[in-house]
Order: sequence, then C-alpha cells, then structure tokens
Amino acid sequence: MKLPTKTPVSETLLALVGRSVNDIDTPALVVDIDAMTRNIARMAEFARKHNVRWRPHAKMHKSSALARLQMQAGAIGVCVQKTSEAEAMVAGGVNDIYISNEVIAPSKLARVAALAHMVSAEGGKLAIAVDSLEGVERLAAAMSVARSQHAGNSAVIDVFVELDVGQGRCGLPPGPAAVALVHEIRKHPALRFAGLQAYHGKAQHLRTPKERRDTIAVVVEDVLHTRKLIETEGVPVELITGAGTGSMVCEAASGLYGELQAGSFMFMDADYAANERDPAQPQFEHALFVKTQVMSSHLTHAVCDAGHKSHAIDSGMPRVVAFDPDAELDYSNGGDEHGILRPAGGSMRVPSIGRFLWLIPGHCDPTVNLYDVMIGVTGGLKNGVVDKIIRVDARGAAT
Repeated sequence: MKLPTKTPVSETLLALVGRSVNDIDTPALVVDIDAMTRNIARMAEFARKHNVRWRPHAKMHKSSALARLQMQAGAIGVCVQKTSEAEAMVAGGVNDIYISNEVIAPSKLARVAALAHMVSAEGGKLAIAVDSLEGVERLAAAMSVARSQHAGNSAVIDVFVELDVGQGRCGLPPGPAAVALVHEIRKHPALRFAGLQAYHGKAQHLRTPKERRDTIAVVVEDVLHTRKLIETEGVPVELITGAGTGSMVCEAASGLYGELQAGSFMFMDADYAANERDPAQPQFEHALFVKTQVMSSHLTHAVCDAGHKSHAIDSGMPRVVAFDPDAELDYSNGGDEHGILRPAGGSMRVPSIGRFLWLIPGHCDPTVNLYDVMIGVTGGLKNGVVDKIIRVDARGAAT
C-alpha cells in the first residue's frame, strides 16, 4: 500500500526557526507552543484523574507530529474522520487510530483494510465505526480480500457501533437496533466488536454548564440502556467512547464512558471559548492564531490581509487579540483576502498601516485545513521566537 508522501517544507520557512515572531510573513497560522503544551498536560492530568482513556481527534490539528506529541503525553491513540486522514497519520508514524465515522465506498474500504494490515504488522491497530448492516457486510468483504493478500497477517479490525445520541447525523437509535448490528459484526472473523460510539456534537456548543450536563445526562441513560440490552445477549461491551471539549467533564463523570475524544482543547478556538466554563473543566488557553498585518487604515476602520481564505467562518468571525485594552478591535468579513477592523469597547483607535495583529479563529479544524504548515513559536506572541515548523500532513484529506 502506498501512503501519502510529504511535500518538503520550503527553505524560506525553515529559515524562520530561531527568528523573531515579527519576521513571520502574513497571513500565517501560528501555534503558541507554550500554551499548547500546558493544554496537553492539563488534559492528560484530567484523564488520569478520572481514570479514562484519552483519544484526541487528529482531524483538528491534522499533524502526525502533534499526534505523536499527544501520545507521548498519555493519549492512547487518535481519532480521525476520513480514510485519507488515517493514511496520513500512519505515514507519520502513528499506529493506533480510530476512524470514528462510517466508510461505505468499496474503494475506500479496500484502503481501510490494507491500512489495518499495515498497522497490525507494526504492532498497532485500526478501528472504525459502523451504523448499518450494509456497512458491516462491506467492511467484512474488504477485510476478507485483504487477508487473502497478506499471507501470515490475519489482521482484525475493531468495530464500534455508532449511536445517534442527539447529533441527528450518523448512527443507529439507541436500543434494540444496535443489538442486531452487534450480532452481525460478531459473525465475521476479521471484525471485532469493540464497543459503542456515542458522541453528541451539538452538546459541545451549548453555552452553559447546566445545558451541557442536562443534555449528556439523557445521552448517558440512552447508552446505558443500549449497553444493558447488548450484555443481556451475553456480549460484553468493553468500551463506550465519545465526548468533546465542550462536554467532556460530563462524560468523564458519568462512570459510563471509558474514552474521551476531545481534541479542540489543544488549540481552543473562539467558539469554544464562548462557552461558560464548567468549574470541573481544566482552564484551557488559546494556542492557535492567525498572524495578520494592517494594509490599509482609515478614519473609522482598518483593513488586514487575513480574509476568509485565511480562517474558517462557519462558527463566526475571529476575535482580535487585544494586547492593549484601550485599543480593542472587532473583526468583520471583508471577503476572500480582506478583514475589516473597527474600534470596539469604547476605543476610538484605528491601527496604523503595517501593524501586526493576531486573530483567534472561530473554528480551529477547518482553519488548520487551509494551511500547509503551522509555525510554532515559544516565548509568546509579543516577544517570542519561531521554534519549529509543523507540517499539516492531512491537509485536504477529504476521502
């Protein structure tokens, strides 16, 4: 199986290492390494405290280097959503991956099966989610073909039954339908029933802790009921996996979930920061920024060079970092290449031409997907230096 090859990082970017943050050209995606490292440590400690496994979503950062960093800190492995994301992670040395999504196309399932054998040969493992009889049958067929092509390596793929616990997307309704699918999985020697996928994406962005707690309480009851139905049939449910940065304290406290998939905590975008923090949740910091520069300045507004080609706007506009509280700015959409900056918070000051500014993206995942690399800095955004260039291995990995 041929895995993705890495495009070399340009000499210009590599030459930035050791230089001032002021030398970073704009627009650029910048990671505050110090803040990110603290976020990872706090998440690892949270998982240890609650005796749960931690499998962060690599679809957020799309970097095998950062995935390995998370695993060094205690993560069991990573989640991805796409076959090509899994391939990019394996190519970067990550060998414990869960595709927490349905894969149906035979061509993709052939890649999944080949990848399962590849990571198995290296002592790793691959897992995947299913929510239909057809999905199980197609996966089993692909694994059977791959087994015939890999003599001496009879890999088994872990399979999670996905439940729709409120997202209204993929997944079976909690209850008897899941039991029937579990029995179907267990008919196939190359498939191993590994547990239940129960992720409520909408709950991540409910703004108050009470809203999130009340919503996840219903999820827990539904999943508990489904687990009991399966175990009544004599089949153990080894693991319930799910949760995100917004609700993870609820799943961790439930006593039901054994694995947390939270990933955005590492960068903390503006949308997650808009949530009212649950006191039980670690204090995560913003660690992902778009550096931009003012290219036009007027009496009432200024224009920077980071338009919506530089950051995702599906979860709202970015926030402007206010190093100076007397010069707060609001960002509004100026199109592909332009951002409009207006004074806010009672300020009347408009930034001058040439000034560098820092934006906190509204949604980190699709923002990262816009860039080939992230520039890692240490020492802060004001006076820091470039520490490393972080390749976005799975940029554009949509298949």
